[in-house]
Amino acid sequence: MKTYTKLTAILASLTLLTGCGALNNAAQPVADTASQAESAAASESDADKPDCCKTDSEVPDCCGDGADTSDCCKDGSSAAESKAEKAAPEKSDLSLGYLNSTAHLLAFVAQEEGYFAEEGLNVTLTQFSSAGELVNGLESGKLDVAFIGSVPTLTFQSQGHDVTIIGGAMTNGHGYVIKEEFAEKDEEGVEILKGRNVASVKNSVQDAELQILLKNAGIEIGEGEDKVNIVYFDSQKDAYAALSNATIDAASVYSPYASLAKSQGYKVVYYCAHEKALENQPCCRQVASTEAVKANPNTFTALERAFIKAYHLTQEDHEKTIADVKKYIDIEEDFIETEVYGGYSVSSPDPDKQGTLTLKDTIVDLGYTEDYDIEPLYNTAIYKAALDSILAENSDEIYKSLEAHFDAYE
Repeated sequence: MKTYTKLTAILASLTLLTGCGALNNAAQPVADTASQAESAAASESDADKPDCCKTDSEVPDCCGDGADTSDCCKDGSSAAESKAEKAAPEKSDLSLGYLNSTAHLLAFVAQEEGYFAEEGLNVTLTQFSSAGELVNGLESGKLDVAFIGSVPTLTFQSQGHDVTIIGGAMTNGHGYVIKEEFAEKDEEGVEILKGRNVASVKNSVQDAELQILLKNAGIEIGEGEDKVNIVYFDSQKDAYAALSNATIDAASVYSPYASLAKSQGYKVVYYCAHEKALENQPCCRQVASTEAVKANPNTFTALERAFIKAYHLTQEDHEKTIADVKKYIDIEEDFIETEVYGGYSVSSPDPDKQGTLTLKDTIVDLGYTEDYDIEPLYNTAIYKAALDSILAENSDEIYKSLEAHFDAYE
């Protein structure tokens, strides 16, 4: 255990299709009167055909008289939409690493609702205890993708680990709790931590946020009645367990530990979602080996499609979402509902690049990590391709909201 001081401030496409109509657009000799009449008749008959079977359309050879157009011209859809096929994943068997957190529910829902399977993927989910273990799993090839906190991801990248952010997992969703003898009610703020020993996690979003708030409040880190003594542990599980030690007064939490702590009598010092300085804080990101992302774009696009579908279900069916999460995070369903739908976090697959870049600049400026070129290690194209393909199939309001958010924060 040791005490640190650091931080402040805020943070396919292929153009498919050539066909019967396109070939008719080439330059031709002037037609005779009979040919012109036949052409006019053909144009008139176009009015009764689906859009993709009109004579000036670029379509496959499915538009002849009496041809069965059911496979290429359904519901009058465009040829590009009707004929386009998803590219097969280069790799179908994937290993996904996650932490003991409701924050990673997109993976749980995608698995339980069969969205991975729909996309041609066979995904194995494995729980880990820390960001360090997850990065080691990616680099050793034991994992293909992992949900990792934004701060550890950024620091690992800055240290030369060749891992790329490809999407999001959760925004906000963490804070600190304190023993009830030190607080009369929830959310009294960081001032009640003065003179206390606080358990936190090395290289974590929770640590960064606490130091931001302490700096803004003019509270120093260290031992003393007017300071906050931060004691570091290697995992959130260890930091929370340290509350049973008489020498630890408060501890960091991410979902669902806040709800669990309240049920055990602890008070919430603050939820990051309720702190002005921490609004829309990108918590966890989807991370993969940079080499793997480059080698398997179709695989990761399929993965993103599954996550996007999972997000859609979380917005429509709370009951099913909670049931899916409980299979992986075995706590009471009321706690899951509070953590997921209580206003403390948002689980979204959006990469939220701008928010993450702001966080990177903050922790670099404060000496939390060295500056580096993040652009080669931040891939938003895969998510965009996945979202565009979903929108081509179903452009309902939930999917459109993802599109609007991506356009605003890419």
